This record gives sequence, C-alpha cells and structure tokens, in this order.
Amino acid sequence: MDKSPRLSWHQSLSAQLMNRVLITALIVGFILSAGQIVFEAVRTSDEMNDDARQMLAVVRDPATQAVYNIDPDLAAQVLEGLFEKRSIRHAVISHPNNLVLAEKSKPLLHADYRWFTDFVFGEERGYKISLYRPTPQPTYYGDLSVVLDTAYASELFLERSISIFVTGLLRALVLAVVLYLVYHYLLTKPLKDIISALLRINPAEPGLQSIPTPREHEKDELGLWVHSANSLLKSIEEHQKQRHAAEARVLKLSQYDSLTGLPNRLLFTNYVASAIDEAELTNQKLAIFCIGIDDFKSINEQIGYTQGDKILQSYAERLLSQREGVHTVCRLGGDQFALILFNVTSNYRVASFAETLLHELSRPFEIDGTLIPTSSTIGITLYPEDAGDAERIMQKAEQTMMLAKSQGQNHFQFYVASVDSEIRDRKRLEKDLAQAIQDKQFFVVYQPQIDLSNSKVIGAEALIRWQHPDKGFIPPDQFIPLAEANESIVEIGEWVLNETCRQIREWSTQGLDIKVAVNLSPQQLRQKNFVPKVLSILESHQLTTSNIEFEITETSFMENLGDAIATLRQLKEYGVQCAVDDFGTGYSSLSYLKQLPIYKIKIDKQFVRDLLQDEDDTQIVHAIIQLGRSLRLEVIAEGVETKEQERFLKHDGCHLAQGFLYSRPIPADEFLQYCLAIASAAEA
Repeated sequence: MDKSPRLSWHQSLSAQLMNRVLITALIVGFILSAGQIVFEAVRTSDEMNDDARQMLAVVRDPATQAVYNIDPDLAAQVLEGLFEKRSIRHAVISHPNNLVLAEKSKPLLHADYRWFTDFVFGEERGYKISLYRPTPQPTYYGDLSVVLDTAYASELFLERSISIFVTGLLRALVLAVVLYLVYHYLLTKPLKDIISALLRINPAEPGLQSIPTPREHEKDELGLWVHSANSLLKSIEEHQKQRHAAEARVLKLSQYDSLTGLPNRLLFTNYVASAIDEAELTNQKLAIFCIGIDDFKSINEQIGYTQGDKILQSYAERLLSQREGVHTVCRLGGDQFALILFNVTSNYRVASFAETLLHELSRPFEIDGTLIPTSSTIGITLYPEDAGDAERIMQKAEQTMMLAKSQGQNHFQFYVASVDSEIRDRKRLEKDLAQAIQDKQFFVVYQPQIDLSNSKVIGAEALIRWQHPDKGFIPPDQFIPLAEANESIVEIGEWVLNETCRQIREWSTQGLDIKVAVNLSPQQLRQKNFVPKVLSILESHQLTTSNIEFEITETSFMENLGDAIATLRQLKEYGVQCAVDDFGTGYSSLSYLKQLPIYKIKIDKQFVRDLLQDEDDTQIVHAIIQLGRSLRLEVIAEGVETKEQERFLKHDGCHLAQGFLYSRPIPADEFLQYCLAIASAAEA
C-alpha cells in the first residue's frame, strides 16, 4: 500500500511546538527576569540611601559635639568610625563658614563591572546633614558630608541580578519542557497515532479498518474528529461501492442491451472483428445473420409495449437456444437481432440453418397465457465473399434484411452484389421523389366501384401514378414506402386530394356526380390540422363532404388509436365517411371496429384472388362479409377478376366490388367515358 513519506524531526509538529514553546518561554523568562532586575536595582538604590542616612544619624551627635567644642581630634575619630564602612569614600565635618574641622577620603574601588553599575547607580553618591544642638534653642553649628562609593552595593546587586536571571531562565526552561510534554501527550502524540492509523488504512477499502480513538480523548475535539473521520471513511467506502456499481452498470449499458441482456451493436461489432481475425488465421468462413421480426410495430400496438418487450425477451432466449455453430447473439436495436455462425463449410449449410431458425422463430410465443404468432426475415452475409471487415459485413447484412422485408415476410436472403446497386437506386429514387410534384410527374387514375345489386358505377378509388422522365412508369409499391419513410407522403397525399377534388368538380360540370375514395396515410392522419385542411380543399373546389371518402389501413390507426378515432369522428361530424382498407391483413379486432366511426370495410385482394379455389380464403371472405353485416357496415371487395368471384360475393351479401373484371385503373377522361357507357347500357 502506498504510504505518505515520513516527516523529519525538524518538520514535525513536535519539533515546531518545542521550538515555539522554548522560544516563548525564554522570551517571557527574560522579560520577567529583566523586570525583577530593575526592581532589584531600585531596591539596591533605596538600600544605599537608607544605609547612608542611618550612618549619618549615628554619628550626628558626636560630630555636633566635635564642632561645638571645636575638637579636631574628636572630629577625626568620628570620620575614622565612618570609614569603617567600605562604601565611604569621602567624609567632611565643617563649620558654618565652610571651615573644615576634619576631612578624610580614599579612591574609588576599581572593578570590571563599573561600566554597567556606574550607568545604573552612578560612580558615587553624596549625603549631607546639618549639625544642631537641640537645647535650649536649636543652634546651627556646621555640616557633616559623606560620599559613598556605589561599587560595593553594585557588587551585591550584580550577584543578585545574575541569580535572578539564571533562576528565571531555568524556570522558563522547566516550564517550556513541562508545556511541551503536556502538549505532546495531549495533542502531538495522539495526532501521530491517528496519522499512523490513517496510513494503515487501505484506500481501496477505507471503511474496513477504523481509526482508534486516543485514550482519554473520547469526548474532546480529537475524539469528535476521529468519530467524524471514521464516518467519512465509511461514507467514502459506500460511495466507492456505489460508484463501482454505477460504473459496472454504465459499462454493461454501453455494451449490453438492457432489455434482453444480449450484447449490443458496439460489442457485437467487436465480436465480429475478432471472429473475422480468427477465421482469417484458421482459413475458415463465417456468416453474419441479421434477423428482424416482421411487422413488429403492429404487434406492439396491438398487444401493448409491455407485452411487446416480453416477446423481445422470449425472442432473445429462443435465439440463444440455437447453439449449432452460433458464436454470439446480439440485439442491434428495436426488433433487429444478429448472430455469428462459425464453421461455414458451404452456403447450403447456412441456408439449412436459416430455414431451421425461421421455423423455430415462427412458433407462437406464449405471453401471459396468450399465444402470439410472429414471423421473421433474415439477411445473410458471408466472410470473406461479401466483405472483409466488421462494419461492412454487418452493414450489408442489415441492408439485405431490409431488402428482404420489402419483398415479403418469413424468408431469408443472401447478400448479392446487386444489393448495393439496388440500394443506391432507391436513394436516387428518393431524391427524384422530391421533384416529382413540382415537375408534375404524378397523375391520378380511377378504378370504378360497382354496386353488385344493380351493376351500376357508384364510386371510384383514386390511385396515384408516377411517370418518371427517365425511368418511365414507377409502381406505387416502390415509391409510396419511400414517401412514407421521409414524410413526403403528407405533401403527396394533399396533392392527390386536391387533384381528385378538382376532377370531381370537372366531372360534375360534365354531368357525372360520383363519390371518390382517397387513400389516407398514417402521417396524414396524425396531422393536427388535417380536418381543417380537408374542409378547406373541398371548399376551394366548391364540393361537399359527400363527394369524397377516405380509405385507411388497419396499421394506420393502430399506431395511435386514440388520436385516430378522434380525427375520424371529427371527419364524420362534417359528413366525411371513412372505410377500412385491406381489411383482414392486419390485427383485426372487433373492439376497435366498434370504436371506429367507419361505414365500410374493404376485403383485401389477396383473399379474393384465390376465392373458390382456396378453402381458407373462401372462409375468410365469408367471415368478413358476415362481420360487416353484423356491424351494419358496407362491404366492398377489391381484386375481383372473374364472374365466379362476383357471383359468390353477391350471393354471400357483399355490397360493392372493384377489380379488373370491371376495369383497370384508368385516366379521368376514360373513366368518364366508362361511366357514360355503363349508364347507356343500363338504360338500354
């Protein structure tokens, strides 16, 4: 475990504390000692003054007697007595006229310390008293003067001062040591123990080992700090655990699908790259399968997103159960999955596995007790034939799967060289689509709708066609999906409605009053201003709402049933009728049929095509007609091509029909002639 470097003594808190306490104690000791020495100097000065006054008081009477008697010998004896004191340097007894009676002196004492003491006390001090006799009247007889040498008193002062100074410094040192020891045991030692405990803590698991509280510090600031530090360490460890868990979750989210637990696109791309490297080293082939659930959006809308998620989870489990050479399964996103097939010995083996996989995936999924059927489409690319890197081989697998979906359901398709060319053609077609309306490349054709009870033309379906200037006629099933994908279907649908209304108005001036059905796309149905726009177009062409009806597919309103019902009801309030187109091909439900404000259902041509030849299709057509009758809805069949089909439909109760038996979709002028011919034939 990485530990902090140990501190040298001079950097430690103990050394710094010792230095500061020692310096502070010495300074304080020096100041206190200096104060005491000053006080001692004052005391010594006062003692010298007191001693001098006492000596003068003692010899005053003898000195007065000597002056009064004018006795020089007595005066000399008095002075000799004074000079017994070492400090007396000069003494004089004199008369009032300054006549000296007796005088004695000696030189100043030589000492090394006089430079200091003379500064404090002076070299000498002089004292003088007057000599009186108290009785009968105080009479002045002379003066007694003495001069003291301060060196003798200064010597004692120096001895005392040195003692005071040394004692003061020693006291300061002792106090400093005591204070240091107190601080050491109360602060620096516990701090050192805390630091040692901190250094022993593993940063990866800070909460595993706590810091012990120093003895006798449980309730003071150190104890509080240790308690707070231990709480912080536990919080840090908890935060680290949460962060590591969050990082693990983020890593998993970045590499795995949260719903199915499968690797996501990013991780799968790495797996593909590794698989390619391994295949290159072992000189083997591998296949990439891109698998999409057919029409999963409609399934989701029909059963709900929660149930749809359960289907995706079950779908993933079913893919994982295919272990025959499967290396990795992933979810690319949405309803798309992918897998790597190893040990590819032949394309036949890949096709055989694809068929087995399709069969397995076509088995209904049981979700909460309900069986939900699904089908899948697979796009397949091979390494090294189709691409040599992970990105390209996955891209081509997805392109192949999307192309296969556009051509049908529940089948697989291999990537071929023409895929890139076809995709580029679709992109160019998408660009041309943007110019088609401006360049008036679109036109509308009309297919008659026949009343089976009297064979009269009662309406028509407006169908858009595209005459490309370079490519010629482009079928609707090629450009309508492109228009829906890039949202240009809204503009195209509005153009069709405008053109149809214009034509209805023109026919009315030519004596033909007829209702025309216009196909409505999901994008148009989702427009907030769709109903006002329809009414505005009708008004601009001086038509009523009875002149048109809208045909909508089941998937159109299943994407957002609530909003679709609201829009259709609003149309109904204004008199615009609506029909369900291609009925039976989606997730037909009585519940939504009862909610939708519709008046007609159209049987899809795929059921009519094999009518009377396929028992299942015959039963389906019969059931739809009976359903329409039960719900009091008109029923129209499209794709009628034979008289036998017509007779069956008429006999079974179908109201209307359209198809090549009557007419192919034709331009407006031909449609007018057709209607006039039918009317003339009926009159004849």
